[in-house]
Parts: sequence; C-alpha cells; structure tokens
Amino acid sequence: MLRPLLKSPFTTMYQEAGILPDIRRSIGFMILANLFGIFWGTVANGSALTGLAGALGASDLLFGILTAIPMFGTLLQIPAALLVSRTKKRKAYMLTFGLVSRSLWVLVGLVPFFIPVQPGWLRIWTLIFLIGISSLGGSFINVCFTPWMADIIPIDIRGRWLSMRDKILSILSVAFGLLVARLLDVMPGFTGYAVVFVMGGIFGVLDMLSFLGVKDVPMNTESGVKVITVFRGMIADRPFFRFLLFWTVWSFTSNIAGPYFIRYALGPLQLSFLNVTLGSQVTGAVFAVMVLSHWGRLMDRYGNKPVLWISCLVAAINPIVWLFSTVGSPLTLFLFNAVGGLVWGASGLAVMNNLLRISPEAQRPSYVAVFTAITSIGGSFLGVLTGGVLLQGIQDTVSARNLTFFGAVPNHYLIVFLISAVLRLATILLFLPKMENEKPFTTREMLRDIRRRLG
Repeated sequence: MLRPLLKSPFTTMYQEAGILPDIRRSIGFMILANLFGIFWGTVANGSALTGLAGALGASDLLFGILTAIPMFGTLLQIPAALLVSRTKKRKAYMLTFGLVSRSLWVLVGLVPFFIPVQPGWLRIWTLIFLIGISSLGGSFINVCFTPWMADIIPIDIRGRWLSMRDKILSILSVAFGLLVARLLDVMPGFTGYAVVFVMGGIFGVLDMLSFLGVKDVPMNTESGVKVITVFRGMIADRPFFRFLLFWTVWSFTSNIAGPYFIRYALGPLQLSFLNVTLGSQVTGAVFAVMVLSHWGRLMDRYGNKPVLWISCLVAAINPIVWLFSTVGSPLTLFLFNAVGGLVWGASGLAVMNNLLRISPEAQRPSYVAVFTAITSIGGSFLGVLTGGVLLQGIQDTVSARNLTFFGAVPNHYLIVFLISAVLRLATILLFLPKMENEKPFTTREMLRDIRRRLG
C-alpha cells in the first residue's frame, strides 16, 4: 500500500529515457544538493540579507551595490569554464571552490559582532567584501553544474524533469522560509541574523558535499578552446546571439526594480519578516507548484519561445500592482508574488532549457559561462546598480525641490517600479519576435491548447 506513495515522481521519466541505475542515483544526489542549495538561497537571496543591510544603515545605493556584487563575480566564469574544459576536472573544482564560496556565508551574519561600529561604513563594506569573494568562488559552481546536469539528464525529458524538480524544491523551501522569517521576527538585534546566516552557510556547504555522490560522467568538450574562439562562435551563432541579447536586456530591465520590492515591503510598507515571507516566498512557491509541471509539458511540446512570450509578458506588467499598495497591508505583496509564481518559474525553465539546447556540446561549459557572465554583468549587475542610482537620485531630487504630485510626495520606489514595467514591455516587443523556436508551433497555438484544457 505504501509503495505508490514512496515511488519517486521521476520514475516514469527515467524509464521512458532508459536511464541506468547508477545515473539515477547520481540524479538523486543532485536533487538533494539542489534542496540544500535552495535552503542556502533562501537566506542568501531573500529578506534576511535585505533586513541585515537595512539594520547596518545601508542606503538604496549601497544596498544596490551589495545586491549587485555577486553578479560581478560571474566574470570569473569565462576563465573558469576554459579551465574546466581543458582539465576535465569539474567535480574537483566545483567541490573545492564551491565549499569555500558557501562557507563564507557563515561569516556574513557575524559581521556586526566582530567589526566595530565606527567608522559607520566599515560593516556594510565588510559585508560587500565577503559576498564578493564568495561570488568569485561561486563562479565555478555554475559552469560545472549546468553542463554536468545536461550530460546526465536526457534532453527529451529535461523540461519535465526541471519542472518536477523545481516543484518539489518550492514545496520544501516554504517551511524553511517560514522558519527563517520567524527567527528574524522573534530574535532581537543582530542575533537573529547571526543564527540565520550560520544556518544558511551550513546548508550551502551540504549542497556542495552532496555532489560527492554524483557520478562524474565524461565531458565531451574541446580542451584547447580559447576565449576569442568562444566569442567568435557566439557572435556567428545567430540563434545563440539573439537569445543572449534578449536575456541580457530583459535581466537589466527586471533588475532595475527586482531587488527593491522586498526592501520597499520591509521599509515604507512596514511589513514584518513573517508577512514578507508569506507574501513573497510562500505565495510564489504555492502558485509555482500549481503550474510548473504544466509549463514543463507545454515547453516539451511547443518549444521555449511560446513559453517565454507568455511568461515574460505577464511578468512585465506585474510591477504595476505596486501602485495600489498601502502601508501595513500585505495584500499587494501577495498579489504580486501570486502572479509572479505563475510565470517566473516558466521563464526560468525556458531559459535554462533553451541555453542547453543551443549551446554546442563540445563547448557547452564555455557557452554557459559566456552567457551567464554577459547576462549577469550587462543585465543583472548594471540593472541593480541603475535601480539604486535611480532610487537615490529621485529621492534626493524630491527632497531638495519639495516636489509633490496632486498634493502628495512622489514615492521614489513606485516610480522606479513603473519604469521597470515599461522597459520590460519594450524589451519583449523588440527582441522576442526575432528569436527562433525549436518546435513548429506558435504562441497562438499554445494558447489555444491552454484554453481548451481550461475549458
């Protein structure tokens, strides 16, 4: 009676693809690593870091630098990818640099305890330094993990596998997110941050150690490839170049506002960590779980482009809901993340699947590194910094000139959120039509299928 309940939800997919038992065990360890990784990410990329930065007195601009600095570390991914391709020792590099990268997060929450209060800037810049060093080591994680996963998971089931994996991780991360929020609300001062970040660092280390159980399958890569060769191939490969350009611009327009939603909720809206976690991580995860498997099936049938069209279009107009937010009410936060949960997972799946599809197998680590580095630096890094500069500039201008709009002082956060929404829409209309779809279907045909299933 218990056998159906204990059966892995991936079993049918593995049988369909004819995956051998040793590879199945490796995939199991990879999923375990991803689970520990999502726990680490809940701390490293969530409201905990936003709250710690605020407690240390970081301005919008300094918060932007703190948020953007990990993305700058992706520049190391290109030489890291070339080194991995030449030596073919991705497991050794991932474990070595990954363990160093993740263990540094144990120190992040301890900064207020071993760095003096004066001068005032020293604590926040120590935080920036630690996260920056961690991001350099983390560069090896991405260029090793993504091609490694592609070598293990067959392309015919990759969309469904990714959606099922993300669905499971979303469910399990909710409980940890609530625990983190509760700790931050009940533990006074910097104690809560210390406990949370030590936990996050430990989970990050366990993430890397789990890869000891993953089989280091042979790498089919060119060992003597040069940086200039990778760039030439990338520019000449029109599908890859168009996709790279689209996602770089999209990342830029999204990150102008993206990191500041939680800061706005914890600051001007005066919401608690529990409210923020329930309204962001939990709500997003619940709605993502409801639809991720459907997106995976649609992607396997209709291709990546139709999924990107729908998910990015909804994500583009979603920030407009913040215009209706009120102090003390989490309703807008819930609505924003409910809609985001329905579509952000879909765009992430489509991007990952399309990147693995269009990257030449022999140069996949290098292509993944170039793609990640350019989209992170030209898109996310510059987008976050631009958002911080805009927020600081608009706030200073409003304060200096005593500006009002219909008798009210303009909210600098809402202005930046609106700018981001307009730029996202423009990005979709300019770049997505030029992308190729690997399946002989259109977005309209996929929408017809969705309407038929809903009806």
